[in-house]
Amino acid sequence: MLGIALTDDAVLRSLEPWRAAEFAEHVDRVRDHLRPWLWWATVVVDDETARTFLQGFADDLAKDGRRIYGIWVGDQLVGGTIFRVFEAASGVCEVGVWLGPEAEGKGLVHRAVRRMIEWAIRERGMQRIEWRTVPENTRSIAAAKRLGMRREGVLRSAYPRDGIRHDVEVYALLADEWVA
Repeated sequence: MLGIALTDDAVLRSLEPWRAAEFAEHVDRVRDHLRPWLWWATVVVDDETARTFLQGFADDLAKDGRRIYGIWVGDQLVGGTIFRVFEAASGVCEVGVWLGPEAEGKGLVHRAVRRMIEWAIRERGMQRIEWRTVPENTRSIAAAKRLGMRREGVLRSAYPRDGIRHDVEVYALLADEWVA
């Protein structure tokens, strides 16, 4: 299996449509934990919706667009990362993450996203890596800051979730900041 080791027992690898049942089970297990932050936590409810969700990423990857990865500890899917936006022509991408509560506090997100940023800048020539989160998600904000991202501002009322519009904080890292 192709993957990038994050720790002795954790690996980052592509989360492909053939893993739909495993992904659906993971989302079901951590749904309540993810629901406040991620819209898809309420729509990925079975193997079929999981396959559709993952297939969208696979189709976009085939066009050099967005992509999704899972984080496994041992043989259990515990979270993941995405390039929610990946625009090679403009040199801009946006990274996103999620993690089940059992895997928090182990540095997995930090290690995984560092690898993604390194690849995006060094291999693909990305010039700007963005991170977006709602202001209430303090763990997400702390993760962005640990990666050296700077807060650039707030998109007011930009994220509809559960019938309420939420602000979105934007953090970013430029390629020359990463290299330095």
